[in-house]
Amino acid sequence: MALYLGVMSGTSLDGLDIALIEQHTQPRLLACLYIPMPPSLRSDLLSLCTSGVDELARASLAENQWVELAAQGIQRLLAEQKLDAADIRAIGSHGQTVRHEPLRGFTVQIGNPALLAELTGITVIGDFRRRDVAAGGQGAPLVPAFHQSLFSDLGQPRAVLNVGGFSNLSLLHADGSVSGFDCGPGNVLLDAWIGRQRGDAFDADGDWAASGTLDGALLDRLLANEFFQARGPKSTGRELFNLPWLEGHLAQHPAVAAADVQRTLLELTALSIVDSLRAAQPHTHELLVCGGGAHNQALMQRLEQLLPGTTVASTEAYGVSPDWVEAMAFAWLAHCCLERIPGNRPEVTGARGLRVLGAIYPA
Repeated sequence: MALYLGVMSGTSLDGLDIALIEQHTQPRLLACLYIPMPPSLRSDLLSLCTSGVDELARASLAENQWVELAAQGIQRLLAEQKLDAADIRAIGSHGQTVRHEPLRGFTVQIGNPALLAELTGITVIGDFRRRDVAAGGQGAPLVPAFHQSLFSDLGQPRAVLNVGGFSNLSLLHADGSVSGFDCGPGNVLLDAWIGRQRGDAFDADGDWAASGTLDGALLDRLLANEFFQARGPKSTGRELFNLPWLEGHLAQHPAVAAADVQRTLLELTALSIVDSLRAAQPHTHELLVCGGGAHNQALMQRLEQLLPGTTVASTEAYGVSPDWVEAMAFAWLAHCCLERIPGNRPEVTGARGLRVLGAIYPA
């Protein structure tokens, strides 16, 4: 049995998740640590999602700060668990996505794996997405293979939904195979809108959205985006769905109350998930939800209402906290890289075939 660490910061940019797993037949979560993202670093990383002045230097400085934060967290977690660097076989570090444009042939995750290896004294596996893109794939989502290893139930069609900044589905088919794709905005627009209107980082339990009224005309305009009409493989990011995109639509609907916008954005998240699931796997027995969206009670209730024949539950029901699934996934992908096990699934990303993902930075 080997120990791995996974480090993940997602498109919500709220903080870093660090998971310690034991890899045997299946990965098992041993410990975890969350580190809030410092506001100045969050601002710097957000600014890198669009072109700007001196962005190469700004990206290099920001990624070094990200690594220093990750290294501090790793050292703290190891100390809490009474472990040394030598006890860890490798760190799987996703880094922070600042650009994702696979149709133009690139995706960028900054996170300086060389510096992380230097600061921790542990082998680091990073740069997981670019090999899939090089093979013609979307480079995302990468978690379906991990979901398959944890949650596949032969004989029952099941799906795993991750709702972070964006939402993605892993479709676990009755025959044991897997497919999947990004569905669209998860929390990214909800967080941006409540931040703009109320100064809050997120809509706790979806309470503000629940206080509003759905605006059907606005929802129809948002859903008219061609991304929602496309079938997988597909992936998306802040390049497409962002606050200026929303505000452009709101300019056509100037009378919509702020809370009603939030309610409509919640419906956009829910419907884009449900429509995708119905089209790709209509008789899904169970939908397991992970990511921050699993804590949004208004969203979970709406998914249940829209999927009356499907059991909707948090991954917690299977002993895996919804907050740590992605960090666990990148620890597992580090294991796959070292063992030369393919980590992508062509049915998910559209790559030309199975590929071993990640670049190795020895301790």
